[in-house]
Amino acid sequence: MDIRKIDKEEVWKLRHEVMWPEREPDYIKLADDDQGVHYGLYQGEQLVSVLSLFINGTEAQFRKFATLELEQGQGYGTRLLKAVLEEAEQAGVRRIFCNARTYKAGFYKKFGMQPTNQVFSKGGKDYVVMEKFLGPAEDDNGGA
Repeated sequence: MDIRKIDKEEVWKLRHEVMWPEREPDYIKLADDDQGVHYGLYQGEQLVSVLSLFINGTEAQFRKFATLELEQGQGYGTRLLKAVLEEAEQAGVRRIFCNARTYKAGFYKKFGMQPTNQVFSKGGKDYVVMEKFLGPAEDDNGGA
């Protein structure tokens, strides 16, 4: 297993196959893909999971997180997300969030992400914005 930064073109095929196979391939491309850092997890020579990270100061959003259907449940997505969360924290990110499909919210909770009150639908699918605060906790000395 190997996690590495990859070109956006490499993520597009897997995004399309996993997330929106019924749509045109351009549907999975993001207008700001050029500003993202794209990660891929390879099992041998096969790209099995992708995730795109967009950092804006101390906030970041990860988008288009997808794992090949036949490879889901094997821990690949977990490994990829853990690596990206660590990298985001090392880059100074203090809040990271994603637009999670509502039925996947439990997966993100395993990483300490919490649902917000922001929910929406897109393309007939329901989403909730989930977030996590990274880095050292705020110092609270009890008002002393």
